[in-house]
Amino acid sequence: GACHHAADTTPEDTRRPTYIYLGFRMSKVLAGLAFLAKDATVHMMCKVIGLMGVGLLSWLYFCPRNLRGTALWLPNPKSNAAKRAWEVFSLRWGGVWISCFTVIIGGELYTTFSSMHYMVVCGGLALPLVAQPFVFPSITGEGDVVWYKRYSVKANLWIAIFSFIGNYWYTHYFYNVLEAHYTMPSPDLNGVPIPMYFATHFYFSFYHVLANMALRKTYKSLKSGVMRSVFVVLLVLFMSYVTAFMESLTISGFPCYGFKDRFLAYSLGSAFYGLYFVVSFPMFLRVDEDPRRKMSLFSVAVEALASGMMVLILLDAVRVWLGMDLCFRLMRPCKLDASKTCAPFNNDFC
Repeated sequence: GACHHAADTTPEDTRRPTYIYLGFRMSKVLAGLAFLAKDATVHMMCKVIGLMGVGLLSWLYFCPRNLRGTALWLPNPKSNAAKRAWEVFSLRWGGVWISCFTVIIGGELYTTFSSMHYMVVCGGLALPLVAQPFVFPSITGEGDVVWYKRYSVKANLWIAIFSFIGNYWYTHYFYNVLEAHYTMPSPDLNGVPIPMYFATHFYFSFYHVLANMALRKTYKSLKSGVMRSVFVVLLVLFMSYVTAFMESLTISGFPCYGFKDRFLAYSLGSAFYGLYFVVSFPMFLRVDEDPRRKMSLFSVAVEALASGMMVLILLDAVRVWLGMDLCFRLMRPCKLDASKTCAPFNNDFC
């Protein structure tokens, strides 16, 4: 009887479960968006960011404009073509990884992921950025430039150093201060899932290009002086807070990364995470921004390391101010207690 029933099954019947599955996943995505639209914490944060934006634009209104030259979002295509090409490449690649994460999280594909899947996805999305300077230097027009003088190499080195420090050190501040936790299966390095080291590289590349564009436009559009300097400080603070909040919000649909208190994570956590970018946004812009004074690879490494140390001091100052001890654990709790691993990997050590 079972064999007879299978033989009578039509192609439309075999496809129907797929349609039902996709419809179910889409309904969950829409339900999640509806929840965020009604969420009081999200509304509060939007009001805070809105007020910050109004204040920023109000200050901008009174800043004297620079009527000389051209105010560009991207580097000059003639004098700084390599940096412009790398920023365009990073922006385009941003569209790729954002689309991938939207499908993975929105469609809940991560529920089928193993430890290797996380490594392949995050490592694969980071690879084009890391490999481009050496495998496809023509993308940035640097095929005839010795490798250690290529802007693409310098940018990748800066981001790699800063993002490594962020994962290796700063994540433990989130573990302690905000009680954050990663609970998906993955090999770790210093208690942090290794795929996160890869993911941070393409996240930060995208964030810092957007910040470069905003800061560059500001410097070219406004006259030098106190008013512009204050606006730059306000702009960096605004971009840092918004970037941190948006990342926290967009990753909220991923149950394998969470916080004990979501309100605290969105409000204090965004300011805490934003400290990364308060330092890194203006510092990353410095790399070969003036084509007449290009930095050496050694100088790039030194500035990235210095930026990392400055952020570490700021994070630790917040911890001390809050009166919290700092504890570094080599193993995530879910590697010791299988019940703490996120669904659908429950009862498996992460």
